[in-house]
Amino acid sequence: MLVNPSPSLHNEDLAPAEVRNWGAFSIFNVWTSDVHSLWGYYLAASLFLLCGSFLNFVIAIGAGSVVIFVLMSLVGNAGVRTGVPYPVLARASFGIWGANFPAIVRAIVACFWYGAQTAAASGAIVALLTRNESMLAFHQSSHMLGHSTLEIICFVLVWAAQLLIIQRGMETVRKFQDWAGPAVWLMMLLLAVYLVVKAGGFSFGAEIPRDVLIEKTKDAGVVGEPGSASALLAVASVWITYFAALYLNFCDFSRYAPDEKTLQKGNLWGLPVNLILFSLVAGVTTTAAYTVYGEVLLHPDQISAKFDSWFLALLAALTFCVATLGINVVANFVSPAFDFANVFPRQINFKRGGYIAALIALVLYPFAPWEGGAAHFVGMIGSTMGPIFGIMMVDYYLIRAGKVDVNAFYQENGEFRFQNGYNTAAFIAAAVGILFSTILPNFTSVLPDWWGLYGWFFGVAIAGIVYYALRASARSQPATA
Repeated sequence: MLVNPSPSLHNEDLAPAEVRNWGAFSIFNVWTSDVHSLWGYYLAASLFLLCGSFLNFVIAIGAGSVVIFVLMSLVGNAGVRTGVPYPVLARASFGIWGANFPAIVRAIVACFWYGAQTAAASGAIVALLTRNESMLAFHQSSHMLGHSTLEIICFVLVWAAQLLIIQRGMETVRKFQDWAGPAVWLMMLLLAVYLVVKAGGFSFGAEIPRDVLIEKTKDAGVVGEPGSASALLAVASVWITYFAALYLNFCDFSRYAPDEKTLQKGNLWGLPVNLILFSLVAGVTTTAAYTVYGEVLLHPDQISAKFDSWFLALLAALTFCVATLGINVVANFVSPAFDFANVFPRQINFKRGGYIAALIALVLYPFAPWEGGAAHFVGMIGSTMGPIFGIMMVDYYLIRAGKVDVNAFYQENGEFRFQNGYNTAAFIAAAVGILFSTILPNFTSVLPDWWGLYGWFFGVAIAGIVYYALRASARSQPATA
């Protein structure tokens, strides 16, 4: 029970969760909704090409999935123990006002991903509609804002449909994801089975010739040929980095779990088990599609566009849209909704925060910053959040030993005020971490070319070490009167 919370730090959405009704199945479906998306499939299929074989793929994805499980458990347990959303938890390390910085960073990243996922889903609808000759002619002849008019119309329709889900808050999110995740699984399996049958069978061999693999992966920014040790390490790294955003705000969901045991059960099935199986389906589908169509098709909508059956193509397009609704609600609506509310708790609630994120994604669409290689986009976006994650986890587990005063999160003159509401140590550590994780590898040639692929890891380690050193130094200095 909070005691006299400050209105500048508190509203109903930012308060500790009182209703804890998210069981293991709902936690599991956080991950089915997050992973089973067009971008998730595209990334898994792209990484499959870098592995060179199914055995290598299982090794790289399996290792990465175990690491993801461990990291999500760390931040998830913090959510269960405190019951607070991500931007409120960030107050412990960045300060009551300083927490707005990591909140805004996460919100901006969510807006980028919101646009990327929506564009992928609208692409599936475009692929369906252009099966009609008149629609194809319209698609090819009419353009605006750097896209075809048909692409813009489909993007706006999918974009608008997602706004309907957040109208009634987190309970509606839970109910939606509990059926959306399994539905997408069924469609992905149907897609894989259809192609395997059409291919006349399947074996776990190297159906895609090596020269094709090398050609398709030459611009991935990975050192080494497909199947090499460096390529497998890069695959595991990119797979881990793909979840960089949710490492920060998974507590937005875990706070609704009744206990850590429930959380771990949902995470176990939703992360290593589900991730590996989904990735294998993506690999099987990519290989079978090559056998059937004679080309490497990394996007599911590219495959569904080639279906002979209009019904199957329609079913695929609708399912892909549901997949996008699922991930955008889970990963790209909930977080910025809380994040923007944290900045202006008196003016912005959960629903308004989601609307702001959607509007920013709409403005970004003409520029399409997500177009290009999957691995590069994931690495550049993910690396910006590594330093924040490192600082928060070092603060919570190493400095505070997993114990914080929840009531102090909502007090203007409490424990987390630091220097006028800002923790200088956290900002110095974040600046150093971002320098090495994002700025130097992406905007200069000072560091080796491969550094950018591991930017998130460097950000976590460097920022975490700097933060711990600064806090330890401050504690060792004698207090002054």
